[in-house]
Amino acid sequence: MELQFHKTNIPCLKQVCRAVQNREQTQEVKLPDALPDVGRVLGAWGQPLLRGKQWQTGGMTISAGVMVWVLYAPEDGSEARCVQSWIPFQMNWDFPDTERDGVMQAQCLLKEVDARSVSARKILVRAELSVLGEAMEEAEMPLYAPGDIPEDVQLLRRSYPVLLPREAGEKAFALDEELSLPASQPGMEKLIRFQMRPELIDQKVMSGKVVFRGEANLHILYRTPEGTLKTWDFSLPFSQYADLNRDYDQEARAQVALAVTNLELEQWEDRLRLKAGLVGQYQIREQTVLEVVQDAFSNRRAVDLQVQEVEFPAILEQRRELLRAEGTVHEDGVTFVDTSLLLEQPRVRRNVETVELVVPGVLQGYSYDQNGAPRWDNVRWEGKLELPVGTECQLCVQAIPTGAVQPIGNDMQADIALELTTMAQQGLPMVAALELGDAREPDPARPSLILRRAGENGLWDMAKSCGSTVEAIRHANGLEGEPVQGQLLLIPVS
Repeated sequence: MELQFHKTNIPCLKQVCRAVQNREQTQEVKLPDALPDVGRVLGAWGQPLLRGKQWQTGGMTISAGVMVWVLYAPEDGSEARCVQSWIPFQMNWDFPDTERDGVMQAQCLLKEVDARSVSARKILVRAELSVLGEAMEEAEMPLYAPGDIPEDVQLLRRSYPVLLPREAGEKAFALDEELSLPASQPGMEKLIRFQMRPELIDQKVMSGKVVFRGEANLHILYRTPEGTLKTWDFSLPFSQYADLNRDYDQEARAQVALAVTNLELEQWEDRLRLKAGLVGQYQIREQTVLEVVQDAFSNRRAVDLQVQEVEFPAILEQRRELLRAEGTVHEDGVTFVDTSLLLEQPRVRRNVETVELVVPGVLQGYSYDQNGAPRWDNVRWEGKLELPVGTECQLCVQAIPTGAVQPIGNDMQADIALELTTMAQQGLPMVAALELGDAREPDPARPSLILRRAGENGLWDMAKSCGSTVEAIRHANGLEGEPVQGQLLLIPVS
């Protein structure tokens, strides 16, 4: 007789692809007629923007770009001028065909940006973008539960709490602000460059919504009416929510990654008009208890098991680590005017039982030397972190700059947050059906009670080998849990 278990499906997200691409692009910028000839390039800054994502047959495409500002000293000796350029990027990730379109997420980090003059009227700009692309699709993992089982059949039931990725999506939103410098700050004659760094403060799941709030930090470099260069930072708070596919309990967790999709800043007199687009890319993880049957036997009939092993994309751990980027300008008496940080996506090096994270970066500094001459420094930096991670696990990492670059004397410092998620494809064996033989009468010559010392195996294995039940052994010996190894036990035999 065959007993089929009831099959239910557990919805979750399955990772299809997660990989980093580094891509370099160059562009030749011709100066407008109104600008003087180039004498010397002083420095270059950039702002990465995530433009779009497209799921295609056998892969996905991510469109991005870098806004670049190049500051140069004119050949005629007049005040420094700035030119702006846009460098588009498009990257493709290949993966096996899927049954339906999934969810894509991306993080763009500016790895390199520089410029050089190729003639008096042309500047060659180079930017390198480091993009982490992730694709996920909806999946259903089967779970089998027994129905009506004969009284003589014993089942080994196990419960496994597993943190599963349940759903993902994104919430796009815009900032439209009029900004003014405080009265204590020198006035603005000309805006040179600007940059936005969004930062999360809080993220959580509230029933059927994901809620997140943070600050969009806008950094500007401008020229005063006196001809000096100054910086200022605006902190623009935001609070957003997105509707989820269903309600979640209070134990569900949200992980949100922010990206800038559009950035415009117009100046009139001392005021600024900001128009920015941002997107919060979220994943929802939920603790789920999987209750399965992993073994069965009967003292009165033969029992054949049909076992299936199902792989679940379990999240084992989520944590945050901080790294500090530090660099020194080896020149006495420098006065910093503007600083910034460039980052590459972390590199993951697998050792035997550990994973080494390597985070390369560049600290940029525009300054004046002790003689008042402008200088530009790219100080390379590399942070390392070693973590214990099992060989069957995958470590997913995101590097997020937190706070502005701080100049201290000749040094530059910045903090970097590493969002770490340890994942594993956990194979879970479970009984999907039973084949039961005909019931037979118990052997009258068999003793009803035997003595046995507890070994390394638990009560289930002892009951199965001796023709008893776990409940009967516990009752006969006054046990609440497993016995101590070597303990003499009374085994009732049915």
